Amino acid sequence: MSNIHPTAVVDAGARIDPSVTVGPYAVIGPHVSIGPGTTVGAHCVIEGRTTIGADNRIFQFASLGAAPQDKKYAGEPTRLVIGDRNTIREFCTFNLGTEQDKGVTTIGDDNWIMAYVHIAHDCVVGNQTILANNATLAGHVHVADQAIIGGLTGIHQFVKVGAHVMAGFASHISQDVPPYMMVDGNPLSVRGLNLEGLRRRGFSPARIAGIKQMHRVLYRQGLTLDAARAAMAELPASNPEAAADIGLVLSFLDASTRGIAR
Repeated sequence: MSNIHPTAVVDAGARIDPSVTVGPYAVIGPHVSIGPGTTVGAHCVIEGRTTIGADNRIFQFASLGAAPQDKKYAGEPTRLVIGDRNTIREFCTFNLGTEQDKGVTTIGDDNWIMAYVHIAHDCVVGNQTILANNATLAGHVHVADQAIIGGLTGIHQFVKVGAHVMAGFASHISQDVPPYMMVDGNPLSVRGLNLEGLRRRGFSPARIAGIKQMHRVLYRQGLTLDAARAAMAELPASNPEAAADIGLVLSFLDASTRGIAR
């Protein structure tokens, strides 16, 4: 295909849409699938059982689909799945999953992933997230939709970061972060709500007011976690516009396995 540079090494077994562009000296392995409109920059290495969707922009020197950095991995046929319209900047490293989890590392759609980001085995990254330069996700981390992870931030294995979270520069995230919170530091501290992010995403004043009330119950009234959850369960009756948001946080707390940042 004319849009694959003659110096690129593309295995005959790779499934690449004719509209894909592959830059100089890129290497693409036999089990790779790349969807229409995606561009692969110079010197990228895409290997393993990696599936990449449509209209992604993969910049030079990225490494996608390499073996997990896990001593238990013994060559099992695990996968990396990347959705559509993601921007993946220079020197990013995304690894395959492991059999100790679901066997797949997953990145959703419309994510903005800056240079040197590492996404380890079995991570799940949602949609419309921003991962700034040198953000590092250890194994089994989940980052939900529209979360923002600041540069040089490290996330401990098995941690869950909720939707609409904003984590500041160089944060150390070792516990789960509920949706809508703004956190930073080492040790990590919850600074408040990601109010500007919610406004930019079209949350109504009534909806934001309900989320603020939920935040006060969880973080400002000195309640135990169990007592806060019970109080939060009563909030939708007086805050119907935020009922789904309160339900999202309660579900997140139910699924938390590492405790939450408080």
